[in-house]
Amino acid sequence: MKIAIASEGKYVSGHFGHCEGFTVYEVDENKVLKKGFIQNPGHRPGFLPDFLKGLGVNVVIAGGMGETAQQLFAQNNIDVIVGAEGYSDDVIQRYLNGELKSTGSICREHQHEGRCHE
Repeated sequence: MKIAIASEGKYVSGHFGHCEGFTVYEVDENKVLKKGFIQNPGHRPGFLPDFLKGLGVNVVIAGGMGETAQQLFAQNNIDVIVGAEGYSDDVIQRYLNGELKSTGSICREHQHEGRCHE
């Protein structure tokens, strides 16, 4: 399984589409086998869900994400967890331990300087 965390450096990004890149974890039996970083190729409506699907990602974790992106991931059977924050390595561990739950937060506008609070 592949899990992508929208990232700013080593931390979860507040907004999926405008993140610096994605920390991608390859996981098997709740253990991280491999970790890498992929630069965000650009924020264009509908592009990133297809991009991550093409990489074989099964789960996406972010601080916040727009409704359209969440719908596109759902259509592609990719799980989305929003409302995450903190150090990416800690967040992946919380996910693997079953401790990370989505808040269901949806970013409805892009004037929040990378932070979603809905």
